[in-house]
Amino acid sequence: MTAQRRFSRRILVGNVAVGGGARISVQTMTKTDTRDVAATVAQILEVREAGADIVRLAVPDEAAAAALKEIRAAVDVPLIADIHFDHRLAVKSLEAGIDGLRINPGNIGGLKKVSEVVRAARERRVPIRIGVNSGSLEKGLLEKHGGATPEALVESALNHAAILESMDYREIKLSAKASDVRRTVRTYRLLAARTDYPLHLGLTEAGTFVAGTVRSCVALGILLADGIGDTIRVSLTDTPVREVRVGIELLRCLGLREGGPTVISCPTCGRIEVDVISVAEKVETELEKIHRTAPDRAMPTVAVMGCMVNGPGEAAEADIALAGGKGRYALYCRGRHVGTVPEKDAVPALIAEVRKWLGE
Repeated sequence: MTAQRRFSRRILVGNVAVGGGARISVQTMTKTDTRDVAATVAQILEVREAGADIVRLAVPDEAAAAALKEIRAAVDVPLIADIHFDHRLAVKSLEAGIDGLRINPGNIGGLKKVSEVVRAARERRVPIRIGVNSGSLEKGLLEKHGGATPEALVESALNHAAILESMDYREIKLSAKASDVRRTVRTYRLLAARTDYPLHLGLTEAGTFVAGTVRSCVALGILLADGIGDTIRVSLTDTPVREVRVGIELLRCLGLREGGPTVISCPTCGRIEVDVISVAEKVETELEKIHRTAPDRAMPTVAVMGCMVNGPGEAAEADIALAGGKGRYALYCRGRHVGTVPEKDAVPALIAEVRKWLGE
């Protein structure tokens, strides 16, 4: 289904390998005020529970940079500091124990200041992601290419990389994001052909949950199927947990992430007399928690159906299933009816069967 993975150099973001054939990692970004340590730590732990491999934090000022040391001590997921304009914030973030930087060397304040950042990063062997977006391209490139074209985005990314290369620093990861599918795909295809640095895939300002999910999955799905991409972020005007869930499911659909749980659920219609949507979402959440305790373990296929039209058939096909009725659910295991429970008890009953199925 997918082409052979593009060869890329390998870097380490904390304990997560990126590039060089490593598993494609899923990233998100906290949406809390980084200066609020408690709220930020809580959100990092939440996305870690959802399966995030790497988490990025905005560092807009010294107070945010100062909070990083406490945040770093409270969580074990690799953290990336997102820095713009002020090289001192990058240095302070490195001193706080951050695992990666996201900067644009061209806007960090001149070569002397860039060299200070590189020196601090080299001491800790911390990688730097050069992140180019269509909305923040240099004026000269916009004039040269007649706008934020794929060619302009690629030239910007490679120009920034050349600054670090001139300082003999190659712990580099690149991204070059546009806000539409066609430019994003074209940009990354051009970039992949011109460099062997690992690539961070994303569609910038993708939109709200539905629109952003569709646009991101189309763009990233095409690229991943081409064998392009070493780490991804699905950028949504929504919660970080939803970004992670979409990213993981995208990789699973392409066979690029270990299987995990499969939940089949009906789209609902006027026949249903139970809350299928709520039950299916809770089942997905609980199954993901179980899966993360032992990622290599085979998980059952689970069905959550709302009525008796397709319910029995799906129940027979699935390993474990719920088929709804009047405020109740019939519970099936390996196609055999094992009981009927009130709607409020449906999720715990199903999870109990899953644990039995797993031998727990």
